[in-house]
Amino acid sequence: MKLWQSGAYFVDGKLVESADGCNVCDGRKKTMAYSILQNHNTSGDDAKLKIKFDKITSHDITYVGIIQTARASGLKKFPLPYVLTNCHNSLCAVGGTINEDDHMFGLTCAQKYGGVYVPPHMAVIHQYAREMLAECGGMILGSDSHTRYGALGTMAIGEGGGELAKQLLNKTYDVAYPGVVAVYLTGEPVPGVGPQDVALAIIKAVFDNGYVKNKVMEFTGPGVSKLSADFRIGVDVMTTETTCLSSIWRTDEKIEEWYEIHGRPDAYKELNPQNGAYYDGAIEIDLSEIRPMIALPFHPSCAYTIEEVNKNLMDVLDETEKRAKISFGDKVQFTLKNKVIDGKLYVDQGVIAGCAGGGFENICAAADILKGKDTGNGKFLLNVYPASMPVYQELMKNGAFSALVSAGAIIKTAFCGPCFGAGDTPANGAFSIRHSTRNFPNREGSKIQNGQLSSVALMDARSIAATAANKGFLTAATEFDTEFSGKKYFFDKAIYDKRVYDSKGVAHPEVNIQFGPNIKDWPEQKELGNDLLLKVVSEIHDPVTTTDELIPSGETSSFRSNPLGLAEFTLSRKDPAYVGRAKAVRDMNDEIKAEIKQVVTALAKKDADLGAKAASAQIGSTIFACKPGDGSAREQAASCQRVLGASANIANEYATKRYRSNLINWGMLPFVYKDGDKNLPFVNDDYVFIPEVRKMICDKLPCVKAYAVKKDGSVNEFELSVGDLTDDERKIILAGCLINFYRE
Repeated sequence: MKLWQSGAYFVDGKLVESADGCNVCDGRKKTMAYSILQNHNTSGDDAKLKIKFDKITSHDITYVGIIQTARASGLKKFPLPYVLTNCHNSLCAVGGTINEDDHMFGLTCAQKYGGVYVPPHMAVIHQYAREMLAECGGMILGSDSHTRYGALGTMAIGEGGGELAKQLLNKTYDVAYPGVVAVYLTGEPVPGVGPQDVALAIIKAVFDNGYVKNKVMEFTGPGVSKLSADFRIGVDVMTTETTCLSSIWRTDEKIEEWYEIHGRPDAYKELNPQNGAYYDGAIEIDLSEIRPMIALPFHPSCAYTIEEVNKNLMDVLDETEKRAKISFGDKVQFTLKNKVIDGKLYVDQGVIAGCAGGGFENICAAADILKGKDTGNGKFLLNVYPASMPVYQELMKNGAFSALVSAGAIIKTAFCGPCFGAGDTPANGAFSIRHSTRNFPNREGSKIQNGQLSSVALMDARSIAATAANKGFLTAATEFDTEFSGKKYFFDKAIYDKRVYDSKGVAHPEVNIQFGPNIKDWPEQKELGNDLLLKVVSEIHDPVTTTDELIPSGETSSFRSNPLGLAEFTLSRKDPAYVGRAKAVRDMNDEIKAEIKQVVTALAKKDADLGAKAASAQIGSTIFACKPGDGSAREQAASCQRVLGASANIANEYATKRYRSNLINWGMLPFVYKDGDKNLPFVNDDYVFIPEVRKMICDKLPCVKAYAVKKDGSVNEFELSVGDLTDDERKIILAGCLINFYRE
């Protein structure tokens, strides 16, 4: 794999550094990404985009909050197709009636406002979107970070709920025109290598260096035609883990056939970059060189070839322990060395599931490897979740399920739970291998605050099946001489016709929304004051802080429709004291009042005017994190802080655009402190005073003076900035949140 250190032109089907008659300005307009983005841009300015999407989609831990936001802002009817899937809170036994109450809210809202409702266990969000929504040249916005349909010619973006609420209110998705990076594929994968192997190799190469951060990845080259549609989809969905904004692939007869199989031939058109297209960077990949991969805890970028792990086992596990030390400190002693038996790494559990692993070809390939074999009756267990009921039905018909069940695998229905900690949580100390999307700390469902810690590695379904055939000892699929059957897929749309509610865009305003006792309105938020006094209530120095650490996934998902209830879990796995500290500031208890008096006195000693402003300043809280927001698009990572009284985040940088957008949509200032985290002017429990912060936002000032007030009364002056903000983003921050802005 080669990462270009310069831009690249696409000329006569190849990448070159320069070419006669080609220039950067014209070349940027010849990419597939440019054409699709501009076709959906309403601003008239190709550098500052205001996108209106063709369709939007959400699942059941996000759609309640989104619709509640839009309702509070004046929603009367869904102005574009909005699909509500139910693949995250599907286990309705968890939390009593809470989850099913959310589902009935979703169904009645689809009826009232004119949407589409996909019942639990029918399909995971992204599989339904692939089968029923994608179209070449289209754009889809989803409230799940893995909203990626580029392999099918659709530019798709995963964002927090606020951005979907804007689309429901006939507003736009505002973003500067992104950089575009070519992913140039050559060669053909060897038998036993699957899409997850290719994806992990890409993530390993680009995550740490930010090569594609907030850019569009554009897949082209002759190697694309060597990949089936399912294989491309499996690579594409994992591009989210590179922190790119979106993805798009050239299309061909295999994608045309895919649309024909799914009964939507009109959705296909050929997409290719034009000759002379210019890319801001390029990644060259020879698919024939990719080997089975494993991403060890605690990130998809912690990837190795399985061969490398088996050859250098103890050294690789040493590296894993060092990463655990960064995530957990001295809270727990993490090791996988106790999984080494006779020099081999033993795995306790295998899972093939969700939008990444649950595709037809992945499961067929796993069945081919396991046919006639035995997974054993020890601790190791293999669970398989097809991504939709149409896929499920075809696997029943073609014998793949029979092969898997005969080998000892358990077949389950479409569910995203294993990906985010609400299904197949391993035993304490157990090690799980999964063809899913993420292996962040605790994302498999363990809770270190309760003394439980297990871990996940990511692998392709083929090597998971090979490991299962080897009774749980880590094995690459290329070690088996498997004859892959290449079974053909047949899609039965009648399965959806019989169970999915599709309004066809017709609203029924007479329908009453069905609420449950756990579905609560968003608390009122105040507009931004002239001056802001913040107490620092958490300080995180990890290189990257994930959204799962900001607001845990898993068992907390039952409270997604209850803002105050969910907020009680904020930072619970990273900083359990955070909630109490934040609530003390929000509720202005006597201790906080006394501290503020001392802060005002300290500022007055430095400058009487500062003291006077601080005495009447708006009070809030903030956290500091080096690089927060990697991972999920869930807006609750920001909204939970907001309902606990937060007014800002302070960071060296933000891991993703979507987390920064979530902060803004909830009226929180996305402050940037550029001098690193080693010599911060403040620490946890200090106060930060930002005078004239409203003026900074109104007048588009590049930075603002801030003052850190220490417990000893000393005052440190420093600078904060907020980066580029659109005019609407400024208005949202000034109004206090998106709801306030649009309601006004």
